[in-house]
Amino acid sequence: MALKGALWLMMLPLVVVVVIATNTNSVYQPCADSKIQRSDGFTFGIAFSSRDSFFFNQSLQLSPCDHRLSLSSSNSQLALFRPKVDEISLLTINTSSFFPDTYGGYMVAFAGRKYAARSPLAFVANSTYTVTSFTLVLEFQKGRLQNLYWKRDGCSSCKGNSNFVCLNKQDCAIRTSSCKGRGGAVDCSLGIQLAFSGTDKHLSVLNSWYEVENLRQYSLYGLYSNLRDSLTSQYNKFL
Repeated sequence: MALKGALWLMMLPLVVVVVIATNTNSVYQPCADSKIQRSDGFTFGIAFSSRDSFFFNQSLQLSPCDHRLSLSSSNSQLALFRPKVDEISLLTINTSSFFPDTYGGYMVAFAGRKYAARSPLAFVANSTYTVTSFTLVLEFQKGRLQNLYWKRDGCSSCKGNSNFVCLNKQDCAIRTSSCKGRGGAVDCSLGIQLAFSGTDKHLSVLNSWYEVENLRQYSLYGLYSNLRDSLTSQYNKFL
């Protein structure tokens, strides 16, 4: 059953694969179960598709690993990541040729089979607006993944900046027409700040989420200024 359920993942075209960690966890398949300890590598996926694609019978949201979903035959994309457990990571998806709105505009993070976990849906983009900055928390108990959830800042990172729009009082968005490849000059690549909470299989506490909470006053790209300019700064340069 694990093999059958994983086949659809092999059929989806990959957006990007990022390997960051030294591995002591031998499970690389996102639709397989593992128990982790601090500093392990941990594989999870993010599926991009339409909102309805993530629901069974239009009512029950399932993990993308569940074979009852038809993501393999729908207009979907998959990104795989393998961050190092309990380190704050910045995951990026280059959108110079990948446009989330053309694949339904929503994403779900997921991992596991018997102990399947998936995040709530997150809006990424449509033809009008694009959200580029996210924070994802992976919660473990005794080394087993229990939950993935998106943390919002209530648009505090773009408050007072007229170049951004606050969607649903939780996400900062820019106009899709301002993005590179869509008629504009702004790099709208997705940035996902990743953190961990809970305990590993040795009951050691995972602390990176608390570190992120202490740094919430800084912008996502400000924390990684050695990698790229902040989205706000580059946006202002073009306007």
